[in-house]
Amino acid sequence: MAQEVAIVRPGDGEVIELGPIRIRVLEDGGRTGHRLAVCEATLAPRSSGPPLHRHAGHDEGFYVLSGTVRFTTGDRTWDAPPGTLVLAPTDAPHTFANPADEPATFLATFTPDLFVQYFRDLRDALAQGEELDEQLDRRISSRYATAPVHTP
Repeated sequence: MAQEVAIVRPGDGEVIELGPIRIRVLEDGGRTGHRLAVCEATLAPRSSGPPLHRHAGHDEGFYVLSGTVRFTTGDRTWDAPPGTLVLAPTDAPHTFANPADEPATFLATFTPDLFVQYFRDLRDALAQGEELDEQLDRRISSRYATAPVHTP
């Protein structure tokens, strides 16, 4: 049976607020057989992102829409302007931040979709009064085959 084409209009999608990052879930995998999830993420000015980490269960893509996103992959760091695509395949160490004085927005893809639930779980833990720290992040991200990368 053929699937219908999905359209997500501006203002549609599930919004997840996580401190300095706002995530709008455009596709959570429910319409793609869990092969692909797509989110729009907006980083507050001068905000750091997650610790350097790697995913053992999915690939992650970032397409910068506006602002400047600083990416770190292992020991390499660079600023990505709008129009830049960054792909973090399974097990590739990476992180991101916004070094600028204005918000930065990027489109994020997850293949397969499993990591979208990480954002929901983190939101729910914060709503229950847990503090966003390394221990909470590690506990939740481990459910999704994600772990921090320790640098010397």
